[in-house]
Amino acid sequence: MNLNLEGKNALVCGSTQGIGRASAIELAAMGATVTLLARNESALQAVAKELSTPAGQKHNYLVADFAAPDMLKAVIQKFTISTPIHVLVNNTGGPSGGLAIDAQTEDFIKAFNNHLICNQILVQAVVPSMKEATFGRIINIISTSVKIPIKGLGVSNTIRGAVANWAKTLSVELAGYGITVNNVLPGSTLTGRLESIIHTNATRYGKTFEEAKLDMIKEIPAGRIAEAHEVAAAVAFLASPAAGYINGINLPVDGGRTGSL
Repeated sequence: MNLNLEGKNALVCGSTQGIGRASAIELAAMGATVTLLARNESALQAVAKELSTPAGQKHNYLVADFAAPDMLKAVIQKFTISTPIHVLVNNTGGPSGGLAIDAQTEDFIKAFNNHLICNQILVQAVVPSMKEATFGRIINIISTSVKIPIKGLGVSNTIRGAVANWAKTLSVELAGYGITVNNVLPGSTLTGRLESIIHTNATRYGKTFEEAKLDMIKEIPAGRIAEAHEVAAAVAFLASPAAGYINGINLPVDGGRTGSL
């Protein structure tokens, strides 16, 4: 099985923590030269030092905030003039919790910009070099909510569904160029965002943090919450040459929790 990414450049978004950081670590271990992208430069510098260099790679980073799409566009367009990207991992923190009926219109607009618009900016910047190389992997880290909406995440459920359909459309448009577009759908994973969701649930239902956490675990057949590196392993496989004929799919990594095929 060919999992070698030597000679390939990977851009990993939201890579200073959680699933993004774990994905960057996995891709670097497979030989890719990794460019980290996030808004916190000191955190980016710290993660860059963690990345392995089995193929002598020189990893780097870009500073940009997904809350400012125009800034992101300027940064990525300048970068891709001289650096081709072969693997793009779209990943950013999800919207705050809450019911859809209570959300303000601005909440939907902000989430749409942070996720779909920024993803589109990045894809348009990197696809030309993927076409030239006849090799491209676009992997979107979304949520199992694209299969079954999650209670209390009204804005997230809405925007994640839009991103999933955007990705499926791209997978058809780009397949003939050797480019695949797939979505990884994490279930409950040990990240700062999950802790925030548990705190929200605990407050809403009058429970302690540990009680709300146990309620979440009870819904997972595997009986535990995932580690970020377990989701990153799925990202890394989809980025590899071995996954070249896997295209346009939603891949749950959720311990069996999602109640659908």
